[in-house]
Amino acid sequence: MYRKRLWTMRQYAGFGSAEESNRRYRYLLSQGTTGLSVAFDLPTQMGMDADHPLATGEVGRVGVSISSLADMEVLFAGIPLDGITTSMTINSTASILLALYTLVAEKQGAQVKKLSGTIQNDILKEYIARGTYIYPPRPAMRIITDIFAWASTELPEWNTISISGYHIREAGSTAAQEIAFTLANAIAYIEAAMRAGLQIDAFAPRLSFFFNAHNDFFEEIAKYRAARRLYARLMKERFGAKDRRSMLLRFHTQTAGSTLTAQQPMNNIARVALQAMAAVLGGTQSLHTNGMDEALGLPTQEAARVALRTQQIIAYETGVTGTPDPLGGSYWVEELTDRLEAEAEAYIARIDAMGGTLAAIESGYIQGEIQNAAYEYQKQVESGAAIVVGVNKFEEEDKQMTAVFQIDPAIETGQVARLRELRASRSQTDWTAGLEGLERAARGGGNLMPHILAAARAYATVGEISDRLRTVFGEFRESTSGSFF
Repeated sequence: MYRKRLWTMRQYAGFGSAEESNRRYRYLLSQGTTGLSVAFDLPTQMGMDADHPLATGEVGRVGVSISSLADMEVLFAGIPLDGITTSMTINSTASILLALYTLVAEKQGAQVKKLSGTIQNDILKEYIARGTYIYPPRPAMRIITDIFAWASTELPEWNTISISGYHIREAGSTAAQEIAFTLANAIAYIEAAMRAGLQIDAFAPRLSFFFNAHNDFFEEIAKYRAARRLYARLMKERFGAKDRRSMLLRFHTQTAGSTLTAQQPMNNIARVALQAMAAVLGGTQSLHTNGMDEALGLPTQEAARVALRTQQIIAYETGVTGTPDPLGGSYWVEELTDRLEAEAEAYIARIDAMGGTLAAIESGYIQGEIQNAAYEYQKQVESGAAIVVGVNKFEEEDKQMTAVFQIDPAIETGQVARLRELRASRSQTDWTAGLEGLERAARGGGNLMPHILAAARAYATVGEISDRLRTVFGEFRESTSGSFF
């Protein structure tokens, strides 16, 4: 969607220890990646340290293990944070990881107010489609609006949320549902921020979005165009935004992991290339291309390189970057854009009539719509009405790829040992003061971010900070009795 520069080529990566992930980041940067994207393991996402009993077997498995500022320092060693943009896929513990990132930049001597990047920080889609929540929705929303307020002055160039349709689509939604439920979540965040006293044009320019690039080539292009158009109208007419930057839907795209197949995995290179092209033609500002082997495990270095080269071929060899909306005016794309916009707008109207996004989640409406769509698609695959090459047509004897990425179990042992050394060596006085200050702020009404920073600076761990907030806010448990909350 730019005339004079390419999208950011941001390959999502992170596994094992901070040292291993640092090596992968350096490799990707040497190969032409123009932005980093950090994957965190499940314990980090759930606010648990590497030595928590529930973390056993999960440390470093689906992302990098980060328990403290010490780990974060190693993760970005030798990578000047004021010279790169970084996206962090983190939600419940986004405030803590943003604090750690800020402190690493300080230690590097960077101008913190010039830091640029994104935290996902989208808790509503966790209740809808993903599940890595910690706190109940209302205190979770408080943390998010505290980040908005703090970053508006302290990190003015940072994108404080990436409102995510990606996981909604991965859970089985249609393209129209992906637009609608993502923008409905955006409405909820904007309303929460405005109730907290923030002015729309003070924070809206730093909102960003994260969409899926799925298989239906023209529908996906139209989806991005419809989302941009609908968002601009919502911001102008519903929220009264005056700054044109508040009306720009800036988004990152990732190709669709759910479409990748373990059968004939080399076919995934073609799928990813077509999905990436749709995202580019639809105007994405940032892009991640999945590895061919991700239906089997974490991407190998070779798969990550091929995925990056796919973006580079699109960027430098195809000629599609000459204009920001190459298919504008196409009868078919314009008709699809109108249709998707109308369907999404109808969904948002229904959600408004229910009392908003939280009420729609509470009733199970949004989850039910996604589940029904996923079920209908699966029936089509099983009946053969929807063809998946190599799965239900053009099958052959399966030949699995020879190299599947493996995580060394010794990484968990080493991470636990380093964590225990850290606890023994830090200042107990500073640690106690940091966590007590955080708890007081959580029980009161002050902004939590300065207190999270103070605790993190004293080397309080991700789990310890999360636990202190758990004592005040409690933990969310999905109800099995009918009501979602």
